[in-house]
Amino acid sequence: MTDRGWGVLGAGIAAIALWILLGEVELLVAGSVMVAAVVLAIGLTRINTPQVGVVRQLMPALVNEGETAEVRAELTNVGRRPLHNVVVSDVVGALGSAEFAVGRIRPGETALATYRIVCRPRGVYQVGPAEIEVSDPARLAVRSGLSTGADRLVVYPRTEELSGFPLARGLDPTTQASKPEFANRGGEEFYTLREYVEGDDLRFIHWRSSAKRDQLLIRQLETPWQQRALLFLDLRRSVYHGSAAFEHAVRGAASLVLHLRNGGYDSLVWAGGIEAIPSHHITAVMEKLAMATVEDHLDIRALAARVRQRGGGGALLMVTGTPDVEVAEMTRLLGQDYGTTVVLCATDTASPVTGSMHRSGVITIQSSPGESWARSWVKAVGITWPESQAL
Repeated sequence: MTDRGWGVLGAGIAAIALWILLGEVELLVAGSVMVAAVVLAIGLTRINTPQVGVVRQLMPALVNEGETAEVRAELTNVGRRPLHNVVVSDVVGALGSAEFAVGRIRPGETALATYRIVCRPRGVYQVGPAEIEVSDPARLAVRSGLSTGADRLVVYPRTEELSGFPLARGLDPTTQASKPEFANRGGEEFYTLREYVEGDDLRFIHWRSSAKRDQLLIRQLETPWQQRALLFLDLRRSVYHGSAAFEHAVRGAASLVLHLRNGGYDSLVWAGGIEAIPSHHITAVMEKLAMATVEDHLDIRALAARVRQRGGGGALLMVTGTPDVEVAEMTRLLGQDYGTTVVLCATDTASPVTGSMHRSGVITIQSSPGESWARSWVKAVGITWPESQAL
């Protein structure tokens, strides 16, 4: 029952009690009417189970943390009886809830409701099912139920627009490019012959021409096979000085994903799990970053060894906190297979291993939590790569 229903029931019982004491018939009539009204209201709400379907539309469809999204909800009475005094509470995970009221919804009728959500922090949230409350016309009794239909709201990490690309080398060691190819496998058409270089695939040796020239020659196809970029997000808790540093790293990784994709890089992204995700599955990649969390036990050396078995070429990019010995070892191991290695450090603390990484050719870009990745990236690109080689 509602507060009003309890009040009416109490008043009715009091009136009947006074009738017993005073013998006034009017008190009996009034008390009986109030009690009967409450009983009737309870009966009506018990047989009138709310059956409401909710269809939600999120605008915009893709939301980054910190942005405001508008949710348009269509409430349809799928039951056989009209619903009165409908109160709908739509819960959006840990982001809050929206509550709105509709006076009456007839069978088959649809009511529209709109509310806004401030999407912070990143993550994947369940929207609904909505809680529906209906009451009798006098609002003496109430009954609640859950709507049909629940949705997911994915809040992607906040991103920044980067500019410039590193000079990257593919699997073909004679080929370098600061502008990426748009495919990760060579064309089928013959392009030219060139001298064999150690590490080339023996299947592409042109034996007839090699015999004529008395040296090994390789058939080069129209587009050399290139895995243009490999991006790692370090999930180890030990390298981050607090949650702010990790969130900054996630934003840097998300910015790199979009930057490489917009530049035509055919890249792989690892942000947890067993396998890296191809960047052309952009929704899956960004959702992975939205759900990224730190881990206490993560062996990145074993991860590097497993990834190395799949080959290399192009640019290796790693986003971490304060680089440690394991980061240096990983970049050393994988750097043998990649033309360029870049490490983004979400920290304001200097690392003793940075010097050794610089000596081995690793480029480090440091950005403190709260600072701009775009500014640090442009500064590093401008210093490290000539302007003629940047896009």
